[in-house]
Amino acid sequence: MNHTEVAHYLADNPHFFEEHAELLGTIKLTSPLLGRAVSLQERQMEVVRDKYRLLELRLSDLLRLAQENDNAIGKYQRWTNSLLLARNDVDLPHLLTTNLQEIFNLPHATLRLWNVADDYSHTWFAAPTSDAVQLFARSLNSPFCGENKDFEAAGWIDAPIASLAMLPLRTEGNVIGLLVLGSEEKERFTSSMATDFLAQLAETTSAALSCLIK
Repeated sequence: MNHTEVAHYLADNPHFFEEHAELLGTIKLTSPLLGRAVSLQERQMEVVRDKYRLLELRLSDLLRLAQENDNAIGKYQRWTNSLLLARNDVDLPHLLTTNLQEIFNLPHATLRLWNVADDYSHTWFAAPTSDAVQLFARSLNSPFCGENKDFEAAGWIDAPIASLAMLPLRTEGNVIGLLVLGSEEKERFTSSMATDFLAQLAETTSAALSCLIK
């Protein structure tokens, strides 16, 4: 029998080594861990230990992610609760951005809205924005994260911004503004980072500020 036939035979007869247990101690395999020949039983134990270590690492990663998610959910709830407790609509943008910074430990946060109701046309968040900014916001299907390449929106923050996240705000499919998160650190917001949570922030922000739009 050649090697292939032996392998097929053993696969078709899984109880072979139960019926011939004396062979287990005589079969020798090279151990990549010990660097010497070991018995089949020893090699099986190595494989089991390797799998166990990988499962432990995987479980540790899952626990870490669960803790991080639980922490993020707690912060998100605190932030949304602060919006619900706002007394005046006109205070919402300031309350929203300030609490984003404090609760999520963000260096800078600001926003601009367009087509605001006449009662709010004099406010800081209704300051004029260029057509280019509005066109850029409409082109975003998801939050933009990355290095600041002299974006106009970065100029809304009175600090040197190295990286930023720009979140389009929408109601009923229409873009109503742009929420901007900025940092002096180049690696704080990168093009490779996940944006699912930022998208949720944008959705809640849009709903909260829709009362300011015509």
